[in-house]
Amino acid sequence: MPPPPPPPPPAPPSPGAPALPSPAPSTLITGLGSLVTNDPGLGEGPLGPIRGAAVVFEAGRVAWAGPARRAPAADVAVNAGGRAAVPGFVDSHAHLVFAGDRAGEFAARMAGRPYEAGGIRTTVAATRAATDEELREAVRRRAAEALAQGTTTLEIKSGYGLTVHDEARSLAAAAAHSEETTFLGAHVVPPEYADDPAGYVGLVTGPMLEACAPYARWIDVFVERGAFGEEEARAVLRAGAERGLVPRVHAGQLGPGPGVRLAVELGAASADHCTHLTDEDVEALAGSETVATLLPGADFSTRSPYPDARRLLGAGVRVALATDCNPGTSYTSSMAFCVALAVREMGLTPDEALFAATAGGARALRRADVGHLAPGARADLLLLEAPGHVHLAYRPGVPLTAAVWRAGERVAGPWHHGQPS
Repeated sequence: MPPPPPPPPPAPPSPGAPALPSPAPSTLITGLGSLVTNDPGLGEGPLGPIRGAAVVFEAGRVAWAGPARRAPAADVAVNAGGRAAVPGFVDSHAHLVFAGDRAGEFAARMAGRPYEAGGIRTTVAATRAATDEELREAVRRRAAEALAQGTTTLEIKSGYGLTVHDEARSLAAAAAHSEETTFLGAHVVPPEYADDPAGYVGLVTGPMLEACAPYARWIDVFVERGAFGEEEARAVLRAGAERGLVPRVHAGQLGPGPGVRLAVELGAASADHCTHLTDEDVEALAGSETVATLLPGADFSTRSPYPDARRLLGAGVRVALATDCNPGTSYTSSMAFCVALAVREMGLTPDEALFAATAGGARALRRADVGHLAPGARADLLLLEAPGHVHLAYRPGVPLTAAVWRAGERVAGPWHHGQPS
């Protein structure tokens, strides 16, 4: 029997059809003085460091990491010239969708006025007055600022609109820059509901949630005096869970309260702030999967006490660091600054602070693909203008970003192929 005829050649593309994309070139970054992988299988201890290292990116993922002398070939080779590299930062708590400025409030606090949650309403008024384009541009600019400093995964909350329309458009603006978007309609009770907080909770759990859920992955509540109490927060978080949104909780910022225990009860991914914790709070966190996300920028900006991170780690609590970037209490997008504060003020070692700012943030977002540089991880890498990661705390305030790769693509930094660009 004769062999079957060969298949016909593929038809040429029709006029005007888009060309098929070429595979992205693989990239070898070699000459790394050190590489923090956050994988104990690749190096000693939690950070899994490799000295004299190289890493290969392919199709947006880490394909290989190890000693440079063993590195496989790739389409593009980059010599890091002895610089250190770490996983891209994972900022799991940020409020980037807002308009206006609260520098006057900050100056008043520095003159001795204590912080209270009521200042949020100032930003609400400015955000409501902003156009859609103004909000989109504000988010774009702040997200780009964070990326330029090495933040490759960024959670973005709503919470400064507090109407159905303004919360939905805030989340739509956030979703253009992050897959980690959080509905925070329960930030504070807006002025028009000052005499009817129960009516506002009904709005949040009803029409507002209905409009916002399609744009969000998470739901959050500010559980604090001047904001929402335990039963109000429980109602909001349960309503969100029924729509498929996973809980997060602002807990224990201004004083002890029910936020941490509520977060654990409802299986929240994280309890954030944790400035004021009871022994029962620490015990609850230690026996749960809920991450304690510490926000040193907020404690710095409000002159509040810092959480005792050593107490948390000693109890076995999972800890993350995040910026809490917002206009009132932590107007910073710098994860490196938060690392330095955590080392100086919270009792973390430089290794622990870096782990919390990368792998810890990934845990707080329940992500297994970011926060580390083991094979299979998303290729997110921060190349430091420094010989080691300790310089993040050792040289606070100094711009140490040499280059940033996200999903294998170089996206930021003044350095390229060993030369300034």
